[in-house]
Amino acid sequence: MAIQKCCQADDVFTDICIASRTEKKCKDLVERIKDRTRANLTTATVDANDVDALVALIKSFKPVSVLNVALPYQDLTIMEACLKTKVNYIDTANYESEDTQEPVWRARYEQRVKEKGFTAYFDYSYQWDYFDRFKEAGICALLGTGFDPGVSQVFCAYAQKHYFDTIETIDILDCNGGDHGYAFATNFNPEINLREVSANGSYIEDGKWIETKPLEIKRQYDFDGVGVKDMYLLHHEELESLAKNIPGVKRIRFFMTFGQSYIQHMNCLQDVGMLSTEPVMFEGREIVPIQFLKALLPDPATLGARTKGKTNIGCIFHGKKDGKDRSIYIYNVCDHQECYREVGSQAISYTTGVPAMIGAMLVTTGVWNRPGVWNCEEFDPDPYMEALTKFGLPWKVVEDPVPVD
Repeated sequence: MAIQKCCQADDVFTDICIASRTEKKCKDLVERIKDRTRANLTTATVDANDVDALVALIKSFKPVSVLNVALPYQDLTIMEACLKTKVNYIDTANYESEDTQEPVWRARYEQRVKEKGFTAYFDYSYQWDYFDRFKEAGICALLGTGFDPGVSQVFCAYAQKHYFDTIETIDILDCNGGDHGYAFATNFNPEINLREVSANGSYIEDGKWIETKPLEIKRQYDFDGVGVKDMYLLHHEELESLAKNIPGVKRIRFFMTFGQSYIQHMNCLQDVGMLSTEPVMFEGREIVPIQFLKALLPDPATLGARTKGKTNIGCIFHGKKDGKDRSIYIYNVCDHQECYREVGSQAISYTTGVPAMIGAMLVTTGVWNRPGVWNCEEFDPDPYMEALTKFGLPWKVVEDPVPVD
């Protein structure tokens, strides 16, 4: 989806190389979209876990920037390749280890749990560690330019710039009101999605992480365009970044909506061990249960034609302006069927792909480009917000919204 949106900005992305371990997927995409863009499209086979192969491809194609829309497992290898070739790097989600029992990674993880107090398998420290190397190389790394993370952080920067002297609380609300008709399916990579939802929740208050049991904190909210939905507090990566970059913030929380059918299926699968990342022996060979489950579930890429309804994703802010209390809500509503008509995918892919293209566009054109490793809220939000409306994700600002209790 991100590639299709890049093709709409063919005045910026004049030459695009689409690379994957399975080149046929890239070629099929090119056949579908080549007549709708002036961009020169090529394809390549590459293993994103192989730094040398990535370096060879980058040297061959000579891009200004690399947009990583692979799994979070490959973030570090692609960053390494960009460093070796001095090419800008952009991604949509922070690094996560595929092997959570690897001894070196595990030792660092256990130390982080002890020091910071949250047990999620993903955090920004691995990528933030690259700051000096990217700065010395004179190239930019932009982390997490999807919707959340990504747009949610740009909303925060926009609110801080235009509406507040001090932001005191941020509640990020991610509502998917779409219905795909399946008893159970995930809207993006099942392995990543189910690991995230079934893990402990956490939020930041007064500079400290407070961890909760999985789906322990539940609230209801009436979402514009969707209606009343149950939402649950999760750990999410942008909390870590925003706590560092939004001065004076006292509390940051992240909520996502789920129906009871989804939760019941997930709990059942977890109870029987199907969400485990630990290899088990089956008929003489090792399999990872959650990876086997991924093979059984509907491919999220096939959900577009079936999914009806809307998403509503945004941030509620409370703080001070000119000494007075102020609250606003910045959000986007996106229609699944409209997305499918435009690009052949559902709104979850659309709301990730559009921001991925925008982040890559701003880095590539130099609008958001400075050496080092950065998160979206560390740049001027205005050009990003303008591009959101231009490329299909218009947003609203509501004063005095209903708060999340």
